[in-house]
Amino acid sequence: MDSPNSKERPYRSHLRPACHPCRKRKSRCKIEAHSTSCLMCRVHGTQCLFPSKRRLDSTEGNANARKAHVRGQTLSGDTPRRQSLPVININKTVDEHLATIDETDSVAINTPWDENNVTESPAVHRHYHDDFPSTALSIEDTETENSHVISPVMTSDSQVLTDYLSTMSTDGCGIRLIRPIRVGGNGRVLFTAVQKRPIGLIISPNPSYTNCQIIEKLLEPWTEQLIDLYFQKVNICFPLLDEASFRSQFATAKERISPALLSAIYAHVLVYWKSDPQLVRQRPPDGRFICNLASEALHSELFTSPGISSLTAIILNIAGRPTTALIGNGVRLGSAVSLAYSLGLNHDPLSWDISRSEKMLRMHIWWSLLIYDRWSSLAHGTPPHIQRSFYDVPQPKIEYRLNQSKSQRDISALSVFVALSGLTDVLDYYLQNLYRVDRESETPISNLELRLDRWIESLEDNIRQIITRGTSMSVPGAPNLRLAYLSLQLLTHRIRMENYRRKGDLDEDGLASQYIQIRRTGEEIVLLVRELDEEQLEDFWLPVNAFAFPSTVTFLLRCALETEKSPNAIAKSNFFKLAQDLITALRRHRDSSGWDLGDICLAQQGEIVEKLASRAQNEESNIGITSFEDIIIPDDLFINEILTSF
Repeated sequence: MDSPNSKERPYRSHLRPACHPCRKRKSRCKIEAHSTSCLMCRVHGTQCLFPSKRRLDSTEGNANARKAHVRGQTLSGDTPRRQSLPVININKTVDEHLATIDETDSVAINTPWDENNVTESPAVHRHYHDDFPSTALSIEDTETENSHVISPVMTSDSQVLTDYLSTMSTDGCGIRLIRPIRVGGNGRVLFTAVQKRPIGLIISPNPSYTNCQIIEKLLEPWTEQLIDLYFQKVNICFPLLDEASFRSQFATAKERISPALLSAIYAHVLVYWKSDPQLVRQRPPDGRFICNLASEALHSELFTSPGISSLTAIILNIAGRPTTALIGNGVRLGSAVSLAYSLGLNHDPLSWDISRSEKMLRMHIWWSLLIYDRWSSLAHGTPPHIQRSFYDVPQPKIEYRLNQSKSQRDISALSVFVALSGLTDVLDYYLQNLYRVDRESETPISNLELRLDRWIESLEDNIRQIITRGTSMSVPGAPNLRLAYLSLQLLTHRIRMENYRRKGDLDEDGLASQYIQIRRTGEEIVLLVRELDEEQLEDFWLPVNAFAFPSTVTFLLRCALETEKSPNAIAKSNFFKLAQDLITALRRHRDSSGWDLGDICLAQQGEIVEKLASRAQNEESNIGITSFEDIIIPDDLFINEILTSF
């Protein structure tokens, strides 16, 4: 019978080590007789390469030296440490920690597989420092496994059991646990490795990869130009990717980039095709067909091997313009929130022993998800998925920037993103008030207004002027930020009016004051849209902000119907003129520049405004005044189709 020591690493007892692709996939390397490649490489269609004999001898020598060192520590009375667990010492700083992950029994959550380091460096030690070549996809290091956060209910149990098993000389069995080290604080976050793909599922070829290839063939030879356009227009205002690491990977190891993510980038950036001086002279591809291919690639990856790249692809997918699938976007957004919780993105990673690039990547993805969750909630009339009591990720700051560019344009755009995140946090309090079932305990509107005012006062002077005065609209993302603020201000007036109607204590002077404030906010929205130039129309816009326009027109028409009685008086009212001016400006931008953000408003309210105007010109017809008095307009706090009786 073999001794226990002979079975410490049965995987190393093979005649030849695992090939490089199997090391990357963390899969068992099986070689059949008279075959030059292993079984897994033939299935995946990858080139089967094995480490040289010289490197193998060096690696085995290092492994034997480490085993001797561990045995020496055990005999001397020191606590033995299992190599699949990180070395934790809360008295050290984060930079002093080395996360130790077993190469075959565990999965690192933040280190990309590097073919050159597999055999040169020690087999079981990985160092996580800021100078490590981390990439934007570094959280996903395998094709077969994924990191998954462990429930807080089981954290202590898993900790005790793992520490006990680490003192035993086992043959590779145990809990596959990953512990990002948190310096200070009482919260502990643990991760374990879980199977990515359904057991027994074999996909060849990968549908996501196939769709990505089709998209790239349709876009050739402009793929690199579109990547440049994405970072110039989108990522600068809504940072989701580390530009330096993504470009490096795109140039040297493009096959390691998620095909769903790459497809989503191509589909997302097509709306900016005409803003590029070189692309504008080319015939644009069929954007809807490419978007459908990108959605299919995303759905395939979500089923087969979801990960952090899938989460980024979802955000880009639901952020695509124009918006045509409200229900589909809602389903994908719910999937993104669930996946983010599984990956532990709702936890503050600043004190973890991971590279700075990964900390920033995790936080930026979470902030982007928060923004879309809350603004989609306001636009679509559904409660938000994320509750503030379920996460502790800090608010964005300039020093938390993902990309280390020092240009003034990039810093100004990041300041706008930080302000948008702060406004989104204020919006969450409005949403809690809107969707509260128990109306007896709702938040007073004065408290919501106070939060909004305090947020404005906390802004820097240049950002505050964008919000309140509409200046510096040339800053990337500034027009989108001002529209978001004005839509929230209009929501404030709407909630106040609803509260007054429900309580029945609105006097004539108070009602007149409310109508004046509504008209002023409506004027600011109309002036913002009317004064947009070509550069600002081609700037970054959140697609959910498109629902601010039908909301504004609906509210203005309602005010016109409530304050006037005859068709002629309605058409001459300031509220109706503002609604008509907004429709005219949106139609002009669509016809001259192809701006799509007004399409929803034009489809829902364009015909309504035209019919109201035509009735004013035909006041002597059989349509009496009572037909307008009998119109019942629903108390609609969200953006839904209304006034269908016209």
